[in-house]
Amino acid sequence: MWKLKIGEGGKDLISGNNFVGRQHWEFDPDAGTPEERAQVESLRQDFTKNRFSTKQSSDLLMRMQLRKENKCGPIPEAVKVGEEENITVEALITTMRRALTFSSSIQAHQGHWPAEFAGPLFFIQPLVMILYITGHLDVVLGAEHKKEIIRYLHNHQNEDGGWGFHILGHSTMFGSALSYIALRILGEKLEDHEEKPMSRARKWILDHGGLVAIPSWGKFWVSVLGVYEWSGSNPFPPELWLIPKFSPFQPAWLRYGQLGAVDSHITRLRNRHMWVRLTEG
Repeated sequence: MWKLKIGEGGKDLISGNNFVGRQHWEFDPDAGTPEERAQVESLRQDFTKNRFSTKQSSDLLMRMQLRKENKCGPIPEAVKVGEEENITVEALITTMRRALTFSSSIQAHQGHWPAEFAGPLFFIQPLVMILYITGHLDVVLGAEHKKEIIRYLHNHQNEDGGWGFHILGHSTMFGSALSYIALRILGEKLEDHEEKPMSRARKWILDHGGLVAIPSWGKFWVSVLGVYEWSGSNPFPPELWLIPKFSPFQPAWLRYGQLGAVDSHITRLRNRHMWVRLTEG
């Protein structure tokens, strides 16, 4: 069973504020009662069943844990007021108590309110790809981590077989190609599962032009992985970083400027024929 750890350190980690606000999930096979495990599985099944209409998980597993830890008591029932009815003092107080009780029930012991950052569909996929390239996939990700990544990507696959730029978006080549590749790296096969999500994803990608249609950032990742020719990827010359910072063309002005720095560095290494040495350790 997964447990959210808050404000705790770890091996080889350092912090300037004693890990205040740090959040990470840890799997404990012995955690939870049979009833709690059954509740978790029920929440998972309900989310998967309704994934096309309700695409945000609402942090249900986290809320379940925090409500157990906080022991704030039952949340008052919602007060229903008709359009023609007057709002009474009692209804107002009950509603305020409901809001306060709910907010207190999902507050972390350090004082903040945890939340997941799971909207974009281009964070976890490159991580899987880089861990695979560097040979650290099985070192960093355990079996339960892989299972949850697979579950997460399958749950956010659109009905047409593709994935969006984010969990609420229509299917794009960027989200679809990266998600498909990450799932294949994690062992998913075309014929797996009753609905054959991988087969549907492959068809969507091929029907929409293949990797040629993926944006530049996606071309970079698939070129690094070795499934797309570098000649088809737009270059990001490292010389761009020599442009003065007051210039609007300086890469640091980009929202993801640090990623541009990585792109430039990889381009430099590739041009110096060091890429093979890098991937081989």
